[in-house]
Amino acid sequence: MIDRKLSVAPMLDWTDKYCLYFLRQISSHTLFYTEMVTTGAILRGGKERFLDYYPEEHPLAIQLGGSDPDDLRRCSSLSEEWGYDEINLNVGCPSDRVQNGTFGACLMAEPGLVAECIAAMREGAPNTEVTVKHRIGIDDKDSYQELTNFVDKVNQAGCETFIVHARKAWLQGLSPKDNRNIPPLKYEVVHQLKRDFPHINFVINGGLSSLDEVERELQELQGAMIGREIYSNPWMLADADRRIYGDHNKQLTRLDVIEAMTAFIERESKNGVPVHRITRHMLGLFHEQPGGRKWRRFISENVHKSPSPQILHQALEYMSS
Repeated sequence: MIDRKLSVAPMLDWTDKYCLYFLRQISSHTLFYTEMVTTGAILRGGKERFLDYYPEEHPLAIQLGGSDPDDLRRCSSLSEEWGYDEINLNVGCPSDRVQNGTFGACLMAEPGLVAECIAAMREGAPNTEVTVKHRIGIDDKDSYQELTNFVDKVNQAGCETFIVHARKAWLQGLSPKDNRNIPPLKYEVVHQLKRDFPHINFVINGGLSSLDEVERELQELQGAMIGREIYSNPWMLADADRRIYGDHNKQLTRLDVIEAMTAFIERESKNGVPVHRITRHMLGLFHEQPGGRKWRRFISENVHKSPSPQILHQALEYMSS
């Protein structure tokens, strides 16, 4: 069984396999989600390109984007073959591009179709849990009754875990960025869902930025998901294994992470991976620490000019100069 007490949200263009490998050096237990991968990309673009990951990333969930049940069944089957620990359906992204593909948050208006998709995904991946990530409403379809109807229908199709972004989404008039900030957070709606559906697992998402907040949410829910705060301040995960999972074995320093990532960069650069594709995820390692700005500046200014696998150690020397 997956322990979802703490998870890192799927973030397009951010949580790629290099990011998740880096974060795994900091926390052993936190559940990670891939970027959203569309069914079309997997079925037409090649399995290796879109499904590949590093074994160290486990526990790892893949997030799929799509609305065709058969395509989702096929992609779920491939995801299970690839060894993902969970398969998640995106019913929360409000971007125009996603809407034009008839998936993401707009699917909240079609709970019957989402239920068909979940049933198909479970058929394709019978040994892997299938979950849904969604909003609390869209546009004017934001009543609690409509939300409970959605949860009930999707649950009946076999989904037992719902990851709920505690904001509604405006599909017209707001950008994806604005949809992450302008609609008010309503954590109480997610708490009410748990009270009304006690047999369902609920993970809350939206605006959480500290382990204190995670611990607060865990008093009522099965999990909490953090996104951009972890990306900008990855070291907040350093205490997650102890505080959230009760694992007191890991004593970690930033230097330990730098040593591990230097070896990783050396290995991957020999395989043709540009150094900047890895280091761009590490700029926040010294967030709000003395020398943190120098760390970010050195890497940002030098990774293209002199992409050495030793750039992390060079940045450390620059910090102390």
